[in-house]
Amino acid sequence: MRKQKPVSDSFVIMTELVLPNDTNTLNNLMGGRMMHLMDIAAAIAAQKHSNRIVVTASVDNVSFRDSIRLGNVVTLQAQVTRAFSSSMEVHIDVWAEDIPSGTKFKTNEAFFTFVAVDQAGRPIDVPEALPTTDDEVRLFDGALRRRQLRLVLAGRMKPEEASELKALFAI
Repeated sequence: MRKQKPVSDSFVIMTELVLPNDTNTLNNLMGGRMMHLMDIAAAIAAQKHSNRIVVTASVDNVSFRDSIRLGNVVTLQAQVTRAFSSSMEVHIDVWAEDIPSGTKFKTNEAFFTFVAVDQAGRPIDVPEALPTTDDEVRLFDGALRRRQLRLVLAGRMKPEEASELKALFAI
């Protein structure tokens, strides 16, 4: 049996101020810059869980709900939701805050997958993720379905092999 680690041990909060160099010509945070920040926060969470070097394996759909403006403060919260043998799913929530007006709103949410690797870049086992809160359990329970969907969409798993997704596919 693999070692277990509470998912709360991987929790990361990262805060950034949106500066002119981060924005497009409309003074909104560029999407690529947002994804860069999300990748960093998620990688730190995966590293905290695995105590290993990690590489990004996949990024689920990232939708941009609201623009993040020049001068806003961006807060990213990331946490491992579930660990498989060498891979970990990480959930990220992104919030923007306009401090002068006192408004705060959620702008993004996504799941990233990371693989822990050794010094030679080969996948290495990671501890199991142990959820404790209701939200952690909910995200943990859905992680296998999301993983199977990723693998099917990437052509690395046949739909009929996706035990958690059989109801979604006409097999």
